[in-house]
Amino acid sequence: MSSDVLSLSLIEQAPKVLLHDHLDGGLRPSTIIELAKECGYEGLPTKDPEALRTWFIADEPNGDLVRYLAGFTHTTAVMQTKSALARVARECAVDLARDGVVYAEIRFAPELHTNEGLRPSDIVQAVLQGFKDGVEEARGEGNVIIIRTILSAMRQAERSREIAALAVDFRDEGVCGFDIAGPEKGFPPTHHLEAFRILQNADFHLTLHAGEAFGLPSIWEALQLCNAERLGHGVRIVDDITWDKNEVRMGRLANYVRDRRVPLELCPTSNVHTGAVSALHEHPIEKLRQLKFRVTLNTDNRLMSGVSLSSEFDACATTFGWDLSIMEWLTLNAAKSAFYQFDHRLDLINKVIKPGFAALRN
Repeated sequence: MSSDVLSLSLIEQAPKVLLHDHLDGGLRPSTIIELAKECGYEGLPTKDPEALRTWFIADEPNGDLVRYLAGFTHTTAVMQTKSALARVARECAVDLARDGVVYAEIRFAPELHTNEGLRPSDIVQAVLQGFKDGVEEARGEGNVIIIRTILSAMRQAERSREIAALAVDFRDEGVCGFDIAGPEKGFPPTHHLEAFRILQNADFHLTLHAGEAFGLPSIWEALQLCNAERLGHGVRIVDDITWDKNEVRMGRLANYVRDRRVPLELCPTSNVHTGAVSALHEHPIEKLRQLKFRVTLNTDNRLMSGVSLSSEFDACATTFGWDLSIMEWLTLNAAKSAFYQFDHRLDLINKVIKPGFAALRN
């Protein structure tokens, strides 16, 4: 490790890039309580903001995805009006900017917000306006952030073609990609091939939740049958790698993922909370980094895991001995993998990220 030892204060000052974060997994607890009061939702486990924050964090031993997902019942329940959606999006942009995030792609599933009769297009417009307002609010605080949006379709539902077409329709207004989310096991992405064809015909970007709760078949299908550009999580690629004393042997899928520089949207704390790995020190992110996979670090759901991108970097730096150069490498990986026009990515890298890290070293 170099002399650029990472501290939380240094991490918070560093420019950061976030590729995998769910809008309905990052609400402020106080906002949930206020929105619940406005819409008459009585299902919250508590109306005390700090107690609610603690309740949402799914960090019980041997946690699983079912417990982790329970919190979304409450967050989506209070995100059923245009004003609520715009507020949540605005606060998301402000919170990320305060954390030093300079570029973020935030995903959400419009179909989860139609309970009160909103049309999917109205939902997307409300979220995009909220992000726009949040970016301006952040700028007023002295923080510059770029927010782009990924529309998700739920893999256990039948609306993926509609959501894919919606994403393409809003591509010039801030939507930069499409995603399939939800339970992997029993709901393969191949059920949604028609949606992927819509994206391919429109030359549009695609990332897929794959290789989180399920294994290598999920990753193979996402890449080879669905043409995903990035893997949402993708942590189970480690199942195709064996370590025998000092020798590392990689299977053909692992080699393919590394050779093609397929970005892995890794979310270590979330993986611990969902039971994908048993503890942070057992997460394969460091091994994958050492093997030079295109590793990126992400939050997944800031509320449910009680994290920020800064705290995630801090936890991994403490656990794996990361220094500033490793943090910069991971950040550049994320910037290179963004669903953002190439020349804009270069500007982000050369005018924001590299100068930001250089300033910290000086």
